[in-house]
Amino acid sequence: MNPRIPPIQCLLTFEALARHKNATQAAAELCVTPSAISHRIRQLEQVLGFKLFSRADFSLTAEGVEYLEDVCEGLRALHRRPSSVALTGPKKLRVAAPPTFARILLMPKLRQFIEAYPEINLSLQVSIALFDVQAEDSDLTIRFGSGRYNDVEHSCLLRDEVTPLASPSWVRENGPFYNTTDLRGMPMLRSALEPWRTWFDAHNLDWPEPSEASSFNDTGLVCDAASQGLGVGLVRLKLAAPWIENGQLVRLFDHNVSSAYAHYLCWQTGTMERWECATFADWLKKALV
Repeated sequence: MNPRIPPIQCLLTFEALARHKNATQAAAELCVTPSAISHRIRQLEQVLGFKLFSRADFSLTAEGVEYLEDVCEGLRALHRRPSSVALTGPKKLRVAAPPTFARILLMPKLRQFIEAYPEINLSLQVSIALFDVQAEDSDLTIRFGSGRYNDVEHSCLLRDEVTPLASPSWVRENGPFYNTTDLRGMPMLRSALEPWRTWFDAHNLDWPEPSEASSFNDTGLVCDAASQGLGVGLVRLKLAAPWIENGQLVRLFDHNVSSAYAHYLCWQTGTMERWECATFADWLKKALV
């Protein structure tokens, strides 16, 4: 079977939009939002490799006219034999993600996905992001680590850079910080998620990994601790963006260092054969760009 056969939802949307020539009316008929109509048509065109509509008035292109005939013929065949078509409810999709990744990067964009794919019943659960820890009963898991996973298939989602961050008041009390060596003896917040060794090596500092300051197993907790003046945290900039933007954390130095780790989307073999899993994976990669 051709793995690029379009989802039935996209074909129904194409037929409805071609008939109504109005996205709002097509959305009302299919019980979805107008944005979902647009997203499905784009998805269908990506699968097919050609345009279906002239964007201005929803008139069909030459290829669209030919394809509409095929789609209508196929839909009529399905309607003639309804007993041979399994009537399924919403597709359930379970996604596990680290707490700060879910809150900072995923949640602000999740409405876009839910509106575009109302037929997918998404369940988002939090997993502790300690490298190889996998949440139970999840279809897709976002891990943070080296990417050397032998138990699952995986794809890199997001790489980032790290830099020391602290609260403005902490910097005023303990600074100024002109050189990286000015951090000697300062409380460096610890996390197995982001060892200081990466930053030390990049600046030719022969310092041991900190062992005295408080330790946290979530990036958001490191940011919260640093913003409360508990010390300086080595934090990934994309995850720390809200704390930086609202002034709770400031940079100590201008130079960033590439993190030794990254976020990966992981799944068991065969999972991507399910339409809802492949659809979410494709959407997530584009959403994080």
